Amino acid sequence: MFVAASTACFPDLPLVEALQRLADLEFTNVEIGIAEQGGKMTPAEVASDLDRAVRLCRQTHRLTTVAYSIDIDSPEREGYYEQFTACCRLAKATKVVTTTVRSSELGTPFNAEVERLRRMVAISSEEGVVVGLLTEAGRMTQDPNTAVVLCDNVKGLAITLDPSHYIWGPWKGGNFEQVMKYTCHTRLRDTTKEKFQVRIGQGLVEYGRLVTQLNKHGYSRALCVDMPPLPGLSQTAELRKVRLLLESLL
Repeated sequence: MFVAASTACFPDLPLVEALQRLADLEFTNVEIGIAEQGGKMTPAEVASDLDRAVRLCRQTHRLTTVAYSIDIDSPEREGYYEQFTACCRLAKATKVVTTTVRSSELGTPFNAEVERLRRMVAISSEEGVVVGLLTEAGRMTQDPNTAVVLCDNVKGLAITLDPSHYIWGPWKGGNFEQVMKYTCHTRLRDTTKEKFQVRIGQGLVEYGRLVTQLNKHGYSRALCVDMPPLPGLSQTAELRKVRLLLESLL
């Protein structure tokens, strides 16, 4: 395992500046966000000029890109799969294996979600890329058992584990170890049952126990810090604190 940080830690900065800040904080690995809202580039921009996207994502200030977070609007939109294909080609061109996508919203028919994910995994597999389905409250993966069933029904599908959603969300801190054998990426912050993100050390995330559980399932990928700034707190201090904490566990 190794420590990484997401460009989402600096949501208001352009990609180059966010990468520079993370490098200054002595992170060595990064997850880059590609999203319609809040990403450092949009999926449409990647699809319209893949060469430019590759150039931008190679300017990482000594950071190694270990994952892409891909958030494309509804599968019903025109160009959805074309944009996803372009993002997978970006990952291949920059030698990144792991991508994260969101599950569908609650109420989506299970079979429709399975078909969507099978198509995405088929696309990603052609580029040598792994799809990690994000565990997320308010979506189909808010129940870890459903996340496992989706992986069982979609050969090659993996999980991006964000334990905060299982502490703060409807699962309310119940056991979620069942998803760990499918986990290809993790996202971390500190969380309580009442607040999704709190100051490091004031929440309920048991980082040491999480690392032990992941180790037991052979996990060898990133522990990725995904912490937007909190009002009134120094983002630099919080990111340095969590980096040192995670590194002490490895």
